[in-house]
Amino acid sequence: MSNYQKFIESKVVAAPRSGFVVKPEDLHESLFPHQRDCTVWALYGGQRAIFAGFGLGKTRIQLEICRQEYLRSGKPCLIICPLGVRQEFVEFDGLALGMTVEYIKTEADAVLTTTPYHLTNYERIRDGNIDLSRYQCVCLDEASCLRSLGSKTYIEFNERFQSVPSRYVATATPSPNEFIELLNYASFLGIMDVGQAKTRFFQRNSEKADNLTLLPHKEEEFWLWVSTWALFVNKPSDLGYSDEGYDLPEMQIHWHLVDTSKEVEIVGRDGQLQIYKDSAIGLAPAAKEKSSSMQLRWNKAASIIENDPGHYLIWHHLEDERKLIEKNTDRANVKTVYGTQKDDLKEKLLIDFANGKYPILATKPEIAGQGCNFQRHCHQAIFLGINYKFNEFIQSIFRIVRFGQTKVCHIHIIYTDAEDHIRRTLLRKWKQHDRLLANMREIIGRYGLSGDATIAMRRAMGVDRIEVKGDRFTCVHNDTVLEHERLPDNYFDLGITSIPFSIQYEYSANYNDFGHNASNEAFFHQMGFLVPNMLRTLKPGRIYAVHVKDRVLPGNFSGLGMYSIYPFSHDTVRCFQQHGFVYCGEITIPTDVVKENNGTYRLGYSEMLIDGTKMSVGVPEKILLFRKLPSDQSNAYADEPVTKTPEAYSLAKWQIDAHSFWRSSGDRLLTPSEIATHDLQYAMKLLRAESAHTVYDFDRHVAIAEALGKAGNLPTDFMAVDPQSWHPDVWADVVRMRSLNTNQGQRREQKHLCPLPLDIVRRLIDRYSNPGDLVGDAFGGLMSVPYQALLMDRRGWGCELNYDYFKPGVKYCQQVERKQAIPTLFDTINNQEAA
Repeated sequence: MSNYQKFIESKVVAAPRSGFVVKPEDLHESLFPHQRDCTVWALYGGQRAIFAGFGLGKTRIQLEICRQEYLRSGKPCLIICPLGVRQEFVEFDGLALGMTVEYIKTEADAVLTTTPYHLTNYERIRDGNIDLSRYQCVCLDEASCLRSLGSKTYIEFNERFQSVPSRYVATATPSPNEFIELLNYASFLGIMDVGQAKTRFFQRNSEKADNLTLLPHKEEEFWLWVSTWALFVNKPSDLGYSDEGYDLPEMQIHWHLVDTSKEVEIVGRDGQLQIYKDSAIGLAPAAKEKSSSMQLRWNKAASIIENDPGHYLIWHHLEDERKLIEKNTDRANVKTVYGTQKDDLKEKLLIDFANGKYPILATKPEIAGQGCNFQRHCHQAIFLGINYKFNEFIQSIFRIVRFGQTKVCHIHIIYTDAEDHIRRTLLRKWKQHDRLLANMREIIGRYGLSGDATIAMRRAMGVDRIEVKGDRFTCVHNDTVLEHERLPDNYFDLGITSIPFSIQYEYSANYNDFGHNASNEAFFHQMGFLVPNMLRTLKPGRIYAVHVKDRVLPGNFSGLGMYSIYPFSHDTVRCFQQHGFVYCGEITIPTDVVKENNGTYRLGYSEMLIDGTKMSVGVPEKILLFRKLPSDQSNAYADEPVTKTPEAYSLAKWQIDAHSFWRSSGDRLLTPSEIATHDLQYAMKLLRAESAHTVYDFDRHVAIAEALGKAGNLPTDFMAVDPQSWHPDVWADVVRMRSLNTNQGQRREQKHLCPLPLDIVRRLIDRYSNPGDLVGDAFGGLMSVPYQALLMDRRGWGCELNYDYFKPGVKYCQQVERKQAIPTLFDTINNQEAA
């Protein structure tokens, strides 16, 4: 097993290093000590992110990084920044470092300039105006554009910047509530693919894409991993220096509640008047509330300005709000910056406000909430409304609450009574934001900038083997590869397992975990150590049933710009065939296409209306059936065949099961309008019963669904009118709720990421084994297979690496044995009658 151990040890990785060593004394003398440390650390890594507090000098750090990269390579360097930030690099910090920084718009500008230090905006890169192949280094200033996975900017950046040898990100502290932002930074820098990072650290919500929950047992490892490629600095003291001169100005938050309930009559969905207005929970209700309360909120903002005239920064979210501001203000004193303006005009207006040339600026956080420094002349901000986007909110505040601000900052936030839920959400996220900063400061204090955090990242390698046996079951806590090595030949009568879906999920914080691999190729390399032993331990002629599902790949990962499917089932077939199994068929298990769309956003109805070619189909689960060749291949019977009796399995049943088409019994079909009049649950029951016993009529199926929709009974969160199957190898009626995860939920214990429905296990055991047979599962999980085997008068065996799954799985098996060992009242009566 030495080769296997070497493979496991090869999984230990940290952030790759591609930089070079620079001594602090070789940096520009104008840099402050904390800025020198950040620069040295970033250059040593080569692909790094600097998340520095507002006003700590990210601009100067980026410029010095470019200067050092140019001195070493002789190739030009590029800084990309938001609109309105140009003067910070060109006129202030660039001159302080003795660097000539030139703003470029096109490739022609880049060719004609004589300086190696170039500056441009994100829009120029996104639209392909500049050839990036000439650059040695690129720095992204305030790189929040990478926060939006799948956006045009994100896809463009990930594709076009891979040719740039040195890539850096310099931005304020990212939002801890949006883990996808951190993962996108890691992907851009070449640290780790987003999908791999999701698999390694997060529990994903299968019903909503990118709703990530950091697994509790991986929290410390995640932040240690982040600290190997991202430096969080909120104050100079985080790196051991004095904070003198870096105290943020005092900030006073003023929440202004606007009561809208008295303005209009509130009518509920049922047409009845309401005393109180419903809370604006969710994006659609929040947008509706913001639109309906616009005039009242502006009246409040106008009164704030009237009571205390001066320079104000007004943040709004709607175009109609911008038009209302323009209509009700003096256009000489109030300027608005919005999306359809030309970039040059937008930038001029932002710079003029920063320099105090007019007193009031109104714009959106998405336009000027990043990078702009307005603290020189403005110390008051008004949020005309609020939404759920915390990162935009906090970034917008710190356009004026910055080092160098000499006055108390007043932040006025206007919200309605129906938006109190949003206010509480923002406050909760703010606390999480503060916890992130404290967490990263603690890591830096513990490990410094030397990279010692990578040592602490080493997760467990292997486990102490535990074996629990009952009268008719065996459960083992171990690496399944190592455990299969211990087993004798021809041990199992039937194998049923749900193998890990390549690198889709990790199931334990252990290097031996099959999900903890860098690629699909690495996953199947590890499977290559297991599958030969799965074949060896299976009796000749018997079946190994393997549960799989093909994986959905977002377009930004594949580079295709559209969702595609990785045929995981095909690679699984090849792997098992390569190691001696005979592939002999598959069973199809359809999935809920509506839930799948909610989880991936790839089957969207609205997108289909725009272009039907984008409409794909749901990805079914499959049971792949593999057979070990029998000793006697002349008749292909198993050495120990699975036999049936005519009493248990009649000729008539076989003929009907084997046929692919079932005739109608002749009963009259219910009309779509009749079905639609029933409540949803009963309508679903009627439809499925009819679908399973009548000739299928596609037009009628659509008519029923449309009738349910018109009656308001067609849900959008799951599929209520899924087609039923008549074919014995297409199982459309699997009850997914019926798994051991139901028991785990009731016990409030950890649920399995991919529970195997017990209906599937039961059917496979009934179809491919005899009573008394030993049924094994190489990836036992919650021990669903041995559990179900015990219920069906078989013996069970399972191996599981994750102890949090293994422990309750053992209990489930023990409960079955205890229950079967206790005679019931009817057993006692039958025994007495027999006597």
